Amino acid sequence: MSDKKFYITTPIYYPSDKLHIGHTYSTVQADAISRYKRFQGYDTFFLTGTDEHGQKIEDKATEAGVTPKEYVDNIVAGIKDLWKLMNISNDKFIRTTDEYHEAAVQKIFNKMYEKGDIYLGSYEGLYCKPCESFWTDTQAADGMCPDCGRPVIKASEQAYFFKLSKYADKLLEYYEAHPTFFAPKMREAEMVNNFIKPGLQDLCISRSTFKWGIQVPVNPEHVIYVWLDALTNYITALGYGSDDETLYNKFWPADVHLIGKDITRFHTIYWPAFLMSLDLPLPEKVYCHGWVLLEGGKMSKSKGNVVDPVKLAERYGVDALRYYLLREVAYGSDGVFSNENLINRINSDLANDLGNLVSRTVAMVEKYFGGTIPAEREAAELDETLKALAAETKTKAEESLDNLYFSDSLTNIWKFVSRTNKYIDETAPWALAKDENQKARLAEVMYNLCESIRIISVFVAPFMPDTSVKIREQLGLAPVECWDECGVFGKEATYNVKKGEIIFPRIDLEKELEELAASQEPAEPENPLKEEILGVAKIGIDDFAKVDLRAAKITECVPVKKAKKLLQLTLDDGTGVPRTVASGIALYYKPEELIGKTVVLVSNLKPAKLCGVESCGMILAATAGENDVKVIFLDGVPAGSKIS
Repeated sequence: MSDKKFYITTPIYYPSDKLHIGHTYSTVQADAISRYKRFQGYDTFFLTGTDEHGQKIEDKATEAGVTPKEYVDNIVAGIKDLWKLMNISNDKFIRTTDEYHEAAVQKIFNKMYEKGDIYLGSYEGLYCKPCESFWTDTQAADGMCPDCGRPVIKASEQAYFFKLSKYADKLLEYYEAHPTFFAPKMREAEMVNNFIKPGLQDLCISRSTFKWGIQVPVNPEHVIYVWLDALTNYITALGYGSDDETLYNKFWPADVHLIGKDITRFHTIYWPAFLMSLDLPLPEKVYCHGWVLLEGGKMSKSKGNVVDPVKLAERYGVDALRYYLLREVAYGSDGVFSNENLINRINSDLANDLGNLVSRTVAMVEKYFGGTIPAEREAAELDETLKALAAETKTKAEESLDNLYFSDSLTNIWKFVSRTNKYIDETAPWALAKDENQKARLAEVMYNLCESIRIISVFVAPFMPDTSVKIREQLGLAPVECWDECGVFGKEATYNVKKGEIIFPRIDLEKELEELAASQEPAEPENPLKEEILGVAKIGIDDFAKVDLRAAKITECVPVKKAKKLLQLTLDDGTGVPRTVASGIALYYKPEELIGKTVVLVSNLKPAKLCGVESCGMILAATAGENDVKVIFLDGVPAGSKIS
């Protein structure tokens, strides 16, 4: 059996109402590596999918008046559409509701049960419903889930447990013997110090208080808890536990599990322990990448700061979005997304550097040689520098990609893009074209530029597959088939070019940001009852003292254009300088009702731009009902008075 196989997985995603840019980041990374390995001649298998069981799904389906399967079917269709839009080249999409998966999970449960690694007990402890995770009193000492920060509740029920504690020493031994298992390496210390050394407790792997899940084969009153169900997809997708284990025998163990850092514990402690119980090999590497954050913090639907990858791809192009995510976020670290950063990357790297290089070169070949570079050419010493950098870039790009350093790989590739642009300035083809005796030299310069662009088209193919094809079409070449095409100059005897459309048009940054601001509506006010929040985080008096509350009188009030929920308020806050605040109360108050009223102003809130209005503060209001908001008015309090 050939050793040139490669198996990579993303997490199987929970079918929430909408996937955001963070989910897309994970999947685009896996896709880039998969394409790169295929170009290298590896027999590659790329798996993604959805995790569809659990209490949250059952509850949401009940609220929607449909069955759990009907509920997830609709959302999964949208997830598949997103991956198609983002040009994801997965070989298989698994759903944990697939019959073959459910049958295999029951066999896995039985095998662990018969080995004595699963037993029936009673669970009493702390449970986080949104994460579907159980925690000890120590782990959730403040009454909050360590993962999501939401309140945990006390839970008590009969359950089956997996003897996780049995595998603590074996896990530590495995980590020591396999130093590349964790990527980045710092994740190992987090798991060892925070979970294993304090003492692993046996893991609850069944529930009996809901029905939406895979039945425990030895006790149909229980369903198998989410992580034993979800994690085993990595082998059931390959046919493990079925009548045909061909793919499993070929591809397991996985070369890379690519996951977000928030599920590191499940993939580097629970999953290896499950595999040890089954006497199966462990994956070679678990890459726990960082989050894609917004400037205001982690994405949250309730904050209204979830970035929709569909809208971004439709507005800027799929490859531009793929490039931005892979270039902007450093290895293992969190990255910060902003529309301004995205547009700047497009203008600088894609339009100015790459797009302009292709357009200039093809235009010059057409202008000077009618589109076909002649065979008679004259080389010069200057050319060797460009050729040497191409070979060096290939080596560095490979080293970076093999170690999952996506940003570093693109940084090195763009050094070659920049060097090729500089080569144009150094050789000055426009000057050579004026001298009839320099035609052979001009032909060599044009050939070297086309060869450089051909090499670049291979470099970018894993990251921006459509862009690679567009570049090669203008060079008269077929799509990339082999990574080693980027190794050396001289692959093509000549070029017959044909100018195409501009690959990456420049974007007017200021105009674009204004249009984006005008098109965005403020987030819906969060209804705590919908999220079943049982408490709120406590703050100290010092934290509260930082909030400056002032009485402010509304002197003017007008609707905000293109924002049906916003009113623009002009306030007298006692300083003598009018203050503008945008408030999402247009559905509850008419402008004329508010003029002359005195309200409570949070005066030291950082300014924010809402639909083109710079809002300098916030007025206080109460949610009186699901569709009722009441502004807090003050009578007889002078403007500017401090409220404490």
